[in-house]
Amino acid sequence: MPSKKIKFEAFERNRHGSLYDRGAADSYYGRQIQPHWWPEGTGKGERIDVTKQGEIDEYMVGYNWNERHGDKKHW
Repeated sequence: MPSKKIKFEAFERNRHGSLYDRGAADSYYGRQIQPHWWPEGTGKGERIDVTKQGEIDEYMVGYNWNERHGDKKHW
C-alpha cells in the first residue's frame, strides 16, 4: 500500500521533489536530463531514478515547461 502513495506523490506537480519539480529544476540549473524524483522532498532520503515512460514523460513536462519559459539560473 505505501508504494501507491509514493507513486501518487511523484505526480503531484506542486510537491517539492516530484517528477515535474525535478525536471523544471534540472532545466533551471542547466543540468542534463536525468529523470528522477525524491519521495521525501528534494535532497532528503533516497533519490529515485525512473525508467517507466509515464514517469519520464512527467519529468519532461517540467523540464520542457522551464525550457520554453526561459527561467534559468544566472551564475
